[in-house]
Amino acid sequence: MRSSRSTAAEVQVSQVPGRLAALGRVCFRHRRWVLAFWALVLAVGVVIGGRVFEGSVASTGSGGSESAAGSAVVQAADPVRGTVTAVVDGPEVGGAGVRAAVERASAEVAELPGVVSVADTYATGGQLTAGDGKASLVNVRMADGSTAKQLAAVTDRLERIDADGAHTVVGGDLVLQQEVKDQTAKDTRFGEIVTLPLTLIVMVLVFGGLAAAGLPGIGAIASVGGALLAMFGFSRIMDIDTSVLPIATVLGLGLSIDYALLMVNRFREERGHGADIAQAVERTAATAGRTVAFSGLTVAVALSGLFVFTSPVFRAVAAAGVSVVVIAVAAALTLVPALLGFMGSKIKAPTAPVPDEGFFSRTVRRVQRRAVPVMLACVALLLAAGAPFLGSEFRNSGADVLPKSFASRQVAETVEARFPNQAPAAVQVVVEGSSQQAQQYADRVVSQLPGVAGVRAVTPVSDRVQTVDVLVNGDPQGAEAKKVVGELRAERGGLDTYVTGDAASLVDFQHEIGSRGPWALALVAAGTLVLLFMMTGSVVLPVKALLMNVLSLGASLGALTLVFQHGYFSSLLGFTPTGGLETVIPVLVFAFAFGLSMDYEVFLLSRIKELHDQGYDCAKSVELGLQRSGRIITSAGLLMVIVFAGFAAGQMLMVKQMGIALAVAVAVDATLVRTLLVPATMTLFGRLNWWAPAPLRRLHRIIGLHEHVELPPLRPVVLPVPRLVKPRGLVGTP
Repeated sequence: MRSSRSTAAEVQVSQVPGRLAALGRVCFRHRRWVLAFWALVLAVGVVIGGRVFEGSVASTGSGGSESAAGSAVVQAADPVRGTVTAVVDGPEVGGAGVRAAVERASAEVAELPGVVSVADTYATGGQLTAGDGKASLVNVRMADGSTAKQLAAVTDRLERIDADGAHTVVGGDLVLQQEVKDQTAKDTRFGEIVTLPLTLIVMVLVFGGLAAAGLPGIGAIASVGGALLAMFGFSRIMDIDTSVLPIATVLGLGLSIDYALLMVNRFREERGHGADIAQAVERTAATAGRTVAFSGLTVAVALSGLFVFTSPVFRAVAAAGVSVVVIAVAAALTLVPALLGFMGSKIKAPTAPVPDEGFFSRTVRRVQRRAVPVMLACVALLLAAGAPFLGSEFRNSGADVLPKSFASRQVAETVEARFPNQAPAAVQVVVEGSSQQAQQYADRVVSQLPGVAGVRAVTPVSDRVQTVDVLVNGDPQGAEAKKVVGELRAERGGLDTYVTGDAASLVDFQHEIGSRGPWALALVAAGTLVLLFMMTGSVVLPVKALLMNVLSLGASLGALTLVFQHGYFSSLLGFTPTGGLETVIPVLVFAFAFGLSMDYEVFLLSRIKELHDQGYDCAKSVELGLQRSGRIITSAGLLMVIVFAGFAAGQMLMVKQMGIALAVAVAVDATLVRTLLVPATMTLFGRLNWWAPAPLRRLHRIIGLHEHVELPPLRPVVLPVPRLVKPRGLVGTP
C-alpha cells in the first residue's frame, strides 16, 4: 500500500502482455545501458563514415551481361585501374615553351608510384592534338591497386603545367570517380545538416515542446551511425556503388524520424490518459511498436524485390536498404523507449484526448457524401500526372552526373568537342584473337553495317585480346546505336567477341529490367498482399492498397520525367538536363516509394482496423481513424519531404533525381491518397473492405498479426481516507 502522500493522479496497472511490451519495459529499466550502446554505435559509425565513401566504387553495369563480361576480359588482359587525362589549352601546341613544359611534366609523372605509362602529343606524333592546334592531351594510365594518394600526386603535377599561359584542366575516369565520391560525401553531410534543423522546427510545432521534438532527431542521428556501420560491413564483402550511400542514408534518416515521431505521439497519448512514464513506455511499445515493426517489414519486403536483379547496384541498394530499415526499427523499439525514460517527464502530455471532431473528420464526411466523384477525380489526376513517364528516355550518365564546374566534366566535354578521335566510342567490340583477325573482322563485318559511321584502328590489349572502337551516327545512346549493338551481336564473324561500350551497357541494363522486373514486381506484390492480409484479414484492402500505390508511384515518375528529361525547373534546382533519366532510377524509385507508401498505409489502416475491431462500422472507422492519425501521418509526410528535398539540393544528379522523386511520392501519398482516395474507396466498398473467403478467414485467425492490442485499463489507486483529528481547544467541534 502506498503512502497517504500519494496523489490521486497515480495509477496502478497490470503488465501489458506481449514481447514488444516486454522489450519496452527492459529498455526503460536499463535505459543507461541502451543509451550507451547506441552512443557507441553512433561514435563508431561516425569514425568509419569517411571510410565507407572511400571504399565505394562506380557502377559496373548489368551483372552477368555481355558488356560486363567484355569489360572483365579487357581488365584481365590489361589490369589497369583507369586513366587520368589532362587538357593543356591556350597557346600553340608547337610552341617551344609549351612543349618543354609538357614533356617535363610527362617525364616526372612517369616516375611517380602507381603510374603504368604516360602519353602526350609529342610522343605520339601529334595524335593527341586538337584540330585547331591550340590544345593537347596528356594521358596517364594508373596501375590496378593504385591509391588515392598516388592519384592526387599525379593530378597535382599535371595541374602545374602552365608555360606560356597554358591553362591545364585534369580529368579522366579516375578523377571522375574521385570527384563523385567526394561530392557524394559532401551532399550527404549537407543533406543531414540542412534537414535535421528543419525537421526539429516542424516537430516543435507538432508537439509544442522541445523535448518531444528533439527525441526523434536523436534517434535519427543514432540510426544514421548504425546505417554507416552496416554499409561499411557490406562494403567488405561486396561492391557498394557510390550512389547507394546517400540513398540508404536518406532512407534511414526519414524512417527513423517517422518511427520515433509515431512512438512519441503514442507516448503523449498514453500520458494524457493518466499513465505514468513507465506505463506509457510499455503501452507505447505494445501499440505503436507493433505498427513500427510491421511498417518496417513492409518497407523491407519492397526493397527485397531488388535482389531479383543481377546488377551489383541493385543488390547493393537492396542489402544496404534492408539493413538500414532494420536499424531504424531497432532504434525505434529500443533507443526511443530508453530516451523516453530520460526525457519523458519533460514531454508535454495533452490535457485531453484527440477530439473525434476536427479537420480530418469533416474532410472524410465530405468525401463520403461524394465518394464516386472524388475517387474518379483523384484517379484521373494521378493518371494525368503519370502520363509523361510513358514518353521517358533512359541514359547511363558519365561525367554529366556532376555540374559543369567540376574538372572531370570539363575534360570530358572538351575531349568530345575538340578531340573526337579520343572520345570514348559509343560501341566497343572486344575480340579474343590476333590483331590481324580483329582487323579483318572490323573491315569485313563492322564497316558494312548500316548505322556505323566509322571504325577506329584496332587497339591491342594483349597478344590475344584486341578492341575495336565503332562510331555510330547520332546519339551515342540513341536508337541507332542500340540497333548497331544488336547487329554486332547477331553477326560475330566467326570470332569470340563481346560487344561493350555505353550503348551496349544501356541495352543490357534495359534488358535486365525488362526480363527480371516483372518477377521483382510479383515478389513485392505477393509479399505486400500477404503482410497486409495478415494485418487486416481482408483480401480487398491489400489489393486496393497496391493499386493506389501504383497510381501515386506513376505520379512521381511523371514528375521526374518532366523535370529531368524535359528540363522543367532545372535552373531552379541547379542542374543541366541530360535528355533522359538514369536507367536505375525508375527501379529504385519503385522500390523505395512503394515501401514508403505502404508505410503510411500501415499507419492509417492500423488505426482504422483498431476502431473496426472495437465495433464501429466502416464509415465511422474511417472517419475516426483518419481524424486520430491524419495529423501524425501528415506531419510524418512533411518531415519525409523535408529530408528528401534536403538531399535533392545537393550536386549529384542521381541523388537529386531520387530526392525529387521520393519527395513527390510521399507528398502525394500523405495528402491526396490518404486524405481523399482512401476514404472514398473505403466508403464505396463498405463492408466489402473486410471480406475474405472463409478458408482465409480461418487462416487469419491462426496466423494473423492483430495490430490492435488489448491494453489493461488504467485504474486509479483507491487511497485511504485520512482520519480527521479533532483540534484541541475548539469548543463545539464535533
